[in-house]
Formats: sequence, C-alpha cells, structure tokens
Amino acid sequence: MASNDTISDMLTRIRNANLARHQKTAIPSTRMTRSIAKVLKEEGFIGEFEEDGEGINRKLMVSLKYKGKNRQPIITALKRVSKPGLRVYSNRKELPRVLGGIGIAIISTSSGIMTDREARRQGLGGEVLCYVW
Repeated sequence: MASNDTISDMLTRIRNANLARHQKTAIPSTRMTRSIAKVLKEEGFIGEFEEDGEGINRKLMVSLKYKGKNRQPIITALKRVSKPGLRVYSNRKELPRVLGGIGIAIISTSSGIMTDREARRQGLGGEVLCYVW
C-alpha cells in the first residue's frame, strides 16, 4: 500500500510501534522520512536508524527509546500539522512553541528539515510538518 502522505504514515508507524512497545519499526524510506528520522534522533526521541533494502523497497529501521522499568515510550505524542490537503506554513516570527518548548515542531525550511528551535536560530520559516513531545 503506497500512502500519499509519507509523513503521516511514518508518524502512525512510530505511534503504533510505541504502543506495542516494539524495539524497532520499519518505515518506507524517502528523503523526507530520512530527514525527519535524523531530527528525531538528534533531539533524542529515537535511537539509531539505518536503511535496508533496495530501490523502491527501501526501509528505514528505526530503534525506539523507552524509559524506566515500565518501558514508557520517550515519545508521548506525534501530531501531524500540515497535511497534503491543508498545508500549514509559518513565518519565522510565528513558529509554534510545542508545550512551552518541551516538545519540538519539525519544520520543512528552504535549508532542509529542522526543529522549530533551529529554524528560529537561523531566522527561517517554513512548512510545519508535525509536533513531537
């Protein structure tokens, strides 16, 4: 099944794997999903990720992180903001703060995919892809 919205697909797979307490989850690999995985890793929401497979069947194997002995997922929520049917853009003055800075917003800017914090630092606006906290 090829999803039109690779980002929503990615967030849903991570959300489901977290609920099932999986160690790893496979996500179809695109430039977009790789960039988002990179940001999530830099921000400490996921562990390592690597690419698997060939050509159109390339997958990102993403390791999920849990804390404590009850293995609570590090990611409490993933929320898609900008959808294919309704794009959400934000200029640098209006970049969202997620839960007063506890969470991150992932922004697609002219300089690539980055967190709201990084975009603010570089004075960039862009498409608000999703919130993670």
